[in-house]
Amino acid sequence: MIDVISSYEAFCYGDVRNGKRKSSNNRVDTLFLALICACAIIASLVIVLITVFLFKESFPLIHKIGVARFFTDDGWWPTSEQYNLVPMIAASLLLTVISSLIATPVAIAFAVFMAFYVGPRIRRCLRVLIDVSASLPTIIYAFWGLINVVPLINDFVGPGTSLLAGGLVLSLMIFPTITILTYSAISAVPGHYFYVAAALGVQKSALIRHVVLPSARGGIVAATILGVARAIGETMVVLVLCGNIVQVPHSAFDPVRALTANIALEMPYAMGDHRAALYVSGLIVLLVVTGLVLISELYAKRKPT
Repeated sequence: MIDVISSYEAFCYGDVRNGKRKSSNNRVDTLFLALICACAIIASLVIVLITVFLFKESFPLIHKIGVARFFTDDGWWPTSEQYNLVPMIAASLLLTVISSLIATPVAIAFAVFMAFYVGPRIRRCLRVLIDVSASLPTIIYAFWGLINVVPLINDFVGPGTSLLAGGLVLSLMIFPTITILTYSAISAVPGHYFYVAAALGVQKSALIRHVVLPSARGGIVAATILGVARAIGETMVVLVLCGNIVQVPHSAFDPVRALTANIALEMPYAMGDHRAALYVSGLIVLLVVTGLVLISELYAKRKPT
């Protein structure tokens, strides 16, 4: 045993007597650590600069008309100094709720299926498919929804471009994200839980319901929140599939316009206060997504009860 440890130390650190390999490894580790720290600092600075930029561009209009008018004006007519964002905020939230209600239970069930009910080869194949679907550009989902989902809804209630069409395709888009993170949370459940359950003769279904899912609850909730954050920040799917009519929907078949779609549509020609109002929309999306990410991080760190 001592010979094995000595060989491992010699491989990792080299001959301690001459110190050459140890010194070389230390330099490599130091350079690698410096590179990682630099990348983290740059990424953090970019996020801070984006936030500062949005505040800077939004503040003149907020200072001019106040915050309340973004919720109490007669409608969204920025050229007539009417800046009501409530219909678009409601559309964004409803799209997020519909997509998360559909995607979350299916993603959790699929993650459990991969973890407990298939062999290693099938599990690897399914994991590759999920990874590929998570990396698909959102325009692919939007185009698929326009060709398949919209005509299907239009056969029942027109027009096909609606809140429901956007929610269905968004659920398909966030499904891989929630599945991957849920599977990771399940995989992180301590192994001795399974040994104890096997020794007690606990059935697999009972083990999943009463041991695995409660133990992985923090990671599953964090996965769901991150999926919700991706849905609320999505642009292309809601731009193509939701109809882009500024109104508070009364049914799932009504066309709507989300905040992100509004920014994409109007930013190319917006000027002055109109442009500032679009920056306010972007600031709202940023604050909501940031809040969701913080909640997911805090919940993921909670110890299971």
